[in-house]
Amino acid sequence: MASRTSRDVLSRGLGVLRQAIREQPRIFAVAVVGSVLFGGMIIVSARVVGTVIGEVALPSIERGEVGAGTLWLAAAALFGISVLRVVGIFGRRIGAGYMQYRLQASYRRRVTRRYLELPLSWHHRNSTGTLLSNANSDVEAAWYPIAPLPFAVGTLVMLVGAIVSLFATDWALALVGLAVFPALFALNVVYSRRMAPRQARAQRLRAEVSGIAHESFDGALVVKTMGREAQETARFAGRAGELRDSLIAVGRLRGIFDPLLETLPSLGTLAVLVVGAFRLRQGAISVTELVSVAFLFTVLAFPVRAIGWVLAELPRSVAGWDRVRRVLDATGEMPYGQRVLDLTSPGPATLTFSDVHFSYPPAEAHQPDAQVLGEVGFTVPAGRTVALVGPTGAGKSTIASLAVRLVDPDSGAVTLNGTDVRELTAASMAGTVALVAQVPFVFDDTVRANIALDRAGIDDEAVWAALRLAEADGFVAALPDGLDTMVGERGTSLSGGQRQRLTLARALAGRPRLLVLDDATSAVDPRVEAAILAGLRSSTAEPGVPAASILVVAYRRATIALADEVIYVEQGRVVARGTHTTLLASVPGYVDLVTAYEQAEVERAQESPYGDEVAPLPSGLEIEVDR
Repeated sequence: MASRTSRDVLSRGLGVLRQAIREQPRIFAVAVVGSVLFGGMIIVSARVVGTVIGEVALPSIERGEVGAGTLWLAAAALFGISVLRVVGIFGRRIGAGYMQYRLQASYRRRVTRRYLELPLSWHHRNSTGTLLSNANSDVEAAWYPIAPLPFAVGTLVMLVGAIVSLFATDWALALVGLAVFPALFALNVVYSRRMAPRQARAQRLRAEVSGIAHESFDGALVVKTMGREAQETARFAGRAGELRDSLIAVGRLRGIFDPLLETLPSLGTLAVLVVGAFRLRQGAISVTELVSVAFLFTVLAFPVRAIGWVLAELPRSVAGWDRVRRVLDATGEMPYGQRVLDLTSPGPATLTFSDVHFSYPPAEAHQPDAQVLGEVGFTVPAGRTVALVGPTGAGKSTIASLAVRLVDPDSGAVTLNGTDVRELTAASMAGTVALVAQVPFVFDDTVRANIALDRAGIDDEAVWAALRLAEADGFVAALPDGLDTMVGERGTSLSGGQRQRLTLARALAGRPRLLVLDDATSAVDPRVEAAILAGLRSSTAEPGVPAASILVVAYRRATIALADEVIYVEQGRVVARGTHTTLLASVPGYVDLVTAYEQAEVERAQESPYGDEVAPLPSGLEIEVDR
C-alpha cells in the first residue's frame, strides 16, 4: 500500500510539473537551456582539466619547464568554460525563479477570484484560516519544486552526456558510472516515498495552525472578556507543537538521506580511482582520461542533488496542489446574466419575491438540506419602505441575502423592476442594490476611502451628502483629520453605532435604487435611527441623493412604525402583512415580539446610556411600550 501511495504521489507530482511547463513553456525553455549549458560545460571542463593535467602539467614537470603559450592556452580554455558556466547558472536561476513566482502570483489571483465567485454557503463551510492557507502557503507549496526543476532536467541531460563520455573513454569506468548514477536515482526515489506522508501532514497542520491563530485574533474580544487567554494559548500551542514535531520529522529524514546522497558520488569517485589505476597500469587508458573521469564524478555530486530536491518536494507540492484544486474545482458559483437595468434613471426600484423557496446545503454530505424559506412572496413597491419582522431564525437575513443576490433561490424568483436578478449583469446589481449588513465591516483606511471605495463619481461632496443622510456628518467632522482620519482595523477607533452609520453612508454614496438594511442600525441610538429612516423615506431628504425603495429588517417599534408595510415571517414563511397598526390589532405573535423587543430596549437604555449623539425624534412619531 505504501508503495502504491508513493507511486501515486510521484505520478501526480509529475503531473503538477507538466502543468507548470504547459503554462510557462518559454520561461521553462530558457531555464532548461541555461541548465543544459551549465551541465555541458561540466562535462567539457572535466575533459579540459584532464587534458591540462595529462598534456600540460605532467610533461612540464618531467621537462622541468613550463611553456608560456601552452599555459596561457590552458588558462584561456578554463576561463572560457567558467564564463559559459556562469551564463548557464544565470539563465537557469533567473528562468526558474521567474517561472516559480509567476505561477505563484497567477494561482493566488485564481484562488482569490474563485473565492469571490463562490456563494456564501461555500464560505460558511470553510474556515478563514483554511482559505488564507489555500491562497498563500498551499500555492507556494504547489510550485515549490519549480525552482530546482530546470536544474534537474539539465542534470538528466548531463548524466546522459556523462555516460556517453564514459563509454567513449573506457567500458570499465562506464560500468562504475552505470552503478553509481542509478543508485543515486533509486536513493532519491526512496527518499521521496518516505517524505510524502510527512510533507502532506505538515502542510495540513500549517493550515490548521493558521486557522486557530486567525480565529483567536479575530475573536480577541470574546477571548479577553471570557477569560479564555490561557485556554486559547494552550489550544494554539498544542497544534503548533504538532506542526513542530511534523517539521522535525521532515528534517530528521533529510538529515538521514542528505549524507547518503552526498557520500554516494564520493564513493563513485573512489571507485573510479581504484578501477582507473588498474586500467592505467594495463595501458587501457591514459592519465588524461583517468583525471577527466575522476574530476567528472567529483563535480557531478552537486548537480545530481537537484533531482533529489525535485523528488523530495513532490509530496509537498501534491499536498498543496490538492488543496488549491479543491478551491478551483469547487462548484456552486452564481454566474451573472447579460441584461442591464437603466442605471441612468434616478427612480427607485421595485423588488418582488415570487413563491421563493430556499435551503442551505448540509454540513455533512449524508444530511438533508435545511429548508429556511418556503412560499415567500411579497413586493417592495418603488419608493416605499417595507419592514421585515420576525423571531430569531425566521429567515429574515436570508431574505435580505436573496434580495441582493448573495444567494439564489431553490425555486421561485426574485425580480427587480420585473427582471429576474439572475439575468442581470454584475454592474446592474451593484449599481441598483445596496446592502447594509448586521455586522458592519470597516477597512483599515480613511473615512473617505471607506465610503468612496474608489468608485467613479463619488467625490468629497457626494461623501458628505451620504454622511449627512446617515446622520454621521457630525461625528466625522469632529474627528481629528475629518475625512482623512484613519479608522483602524475593522474600525476599532469608532463606536459600534459610528461604524454602522459609516457603512450606511458607504451604501448611500453609490445612490442605490433599492436599499436593504439587515438590522443595520441596531447599535445606533433609537432617536438617531428614527431620524435616519425618516430621512431615507423622503425624496427631498438630501439634494442630489435620489430616493430609494427600502427593505429593512427591523426590531424596534419606532423603526417598524415608519414603514409603509410590515411583512411578518415565522419559520421561513410570510404569516401576515399590513401596516404596523393593523398587525398590532390582528396578530398576537407580532404584538408579543415587538413588545418584547421594545421592553428590552427600554431596560437596556435605563441600565446603560448610549454613547452616540442623540437626535430629536421626528415629529408625530410616538413610541408605545405598553400593549
